[in-house]
Amino acid sequence: MTRKIWFITGISRGFGYELAKAVLDKGDLVVGTTRDGTVPPQLAPHQLAHGGLTVLPLEMTDIGGIERTVAEAAGLHGRIDVLVNNAGYGLLGPVAGGTAAEIEHVFAVNVHGPLAVIRAALPLLRAQGRGHIVNISSIAGIAPAPGSGIYAATKAALWALSQSLAQEVAPLGLWVTVVSPGSFRTDFLSGRSMRRTAGDDGGYAESRRVLDLLAAKDGRQDGDPARGAQAIIQAVEADEPPLDLLIGADAYDRARVRLNRLDEDMERWEAVGRSTAHAA
Repeated sequence: MTRKIWFITGISRGFGYELAKAVLDKGDLVVGTTRDGTVPPQLAPHQLAHGGLTVLPLEMTDIGGIERTVAEAAGLHGRIDVLVNNAGYGLLGPVAGGTAAEIEHVFAVNVHGPLAVIRAALPLLRAQGRGHIVNISSIAGIAPAPGSGIYAATKAALWALSQSLAQEVAPLGLWVTVVSPGSFRTDFLSGRSMRRTAGDDGGYAESRRVLDLLAAKDGRQDGDPARGAQAIIQAVEADEPPLDLLIGADAYDRARVRLNRLDEDMERWEAVGRSTAHAA
């Protein structure tokens, strides 16, 4: 079988690392990115055992750099079979607590960066007539909790973008899957991946309560990121991949609560909503 070429952003830790490791172990090739372009030490044994790993530098706020890196990645093997937008970070705190600079930066990394990766890769994928774009979102993008509004907004934007993109590229032979993980035992809640908004005057007690609960869960999350990576690979290898892939039992629980609330609001307010048409 032909080995797939995976382009994965942000392989130094978290799902990017687990996915790169699992892809290498199954014999496919990985072109991964880190901010400095060095091989993450934890991936070195897999590179030695299997080969097939190339690491390129990528800063997600550098749109021109993104275009050059995607072109370089495509040139290494002549194609990209699976593009995984994984790089990003969390920003937690009450919505009113985010500074303009904090909000601009998290949107630049979590939304504008992945969009630039997609835009740079699409000409190649269209020419191939095949390929799969995997965008790593979050259950927060579907069912936000207090204290995650700004971060959730970036992931909701990536989710919505994926929904539209999937319809645009399906006639071209391309697949899109948006992955919405729940709580996994990565370092997402650590200072390496998570930031707190600068402005929190303590006036939003529910946000503070939820953030304290999250901090207490760091390192004790139910989700196994290695199994999460295998679920993503299984979706990519399916004859008909899912558009939405939720991973983690808590992701399903949170999504169903949100969908039930949506159904309830629609049913209670449908008559009012439908009454807004022009009179005949």
